[in-house]
Amino acid sequence: MTTYTLMKTMIKAKKGAPRKIKGTIVIDRELCKGCGYCISTCPKGSITIEREFNSIGCFPAHFAHPERCTGCAMCATMCPEVAIEVWREDKS
Repeated sequence: MTTYTLMKTMIKAKKGAPRKIKGTIVIDRELCKGCGYCISTCPKGSITIEREFNSIGCFPAHFAHPERCTGCAMCATMCPEVAIEVWREDKS
């Protein structure tokens, strides 16, 4: 069972009916070193790598598909540079 599936199950069990959780992230492109950990851990594939360098000469992560994000915070948890902020909104 993936973490995303587990979270959905916990949300359903808590209220009895599924809730729509919408998430968004903010990536500090100047802190990001482009390691790709956030990309590999995002269960929805919301993050990609930019094609332009940041000020330190790295290709930073980019929040390319905000409509997919659930706010699970797996990307922020994996980020070694603490360059990602996660925001969640309950849309039920």
